[in-house]
Amino acid sequence: MSSEDCLFCRLYREGDHVRSVEGFVAVRDINPKAETHLLVIPERHVPGFREIGEFPAEEAKRMLDFVADTAREAGLEDYRVVVNVGKGAGQTIFHLHWHILGGSVNWESIRTE
Repeated sequence: MSSEDCLFCRLYREGDHVRSVEGFVAVRDINPKAETHLLVIPERHVPGFREIGEFPAEEAKRMLDFVADTAREAGLEDYRVVVNVGKGAGQTIFHLHWHILGGSVNWESIRTE
């Protein structure tokens, strides 16, 4: 899939962003599994976590800082950060993204996409 056809590339460019900095955005998940369920999407199109090495070290650190800062700004103290890696783990959109889940949730029943 080219980045032109990628849903998350479009969300990066045109989505309703909860938070954004250069290179990263956060949006609300359209099928939330928790009271707060945000997706962090990098601008850089890589299929998934296996390709994290394509991010220069500084950019990878900024991405993780953005995930933590987004959770904090959403008012979350206790939360889960999830990355599904591959189809067998539930990944359905092949553009690296992070789920931030917090608030009221049944952790045992959760399966994110």
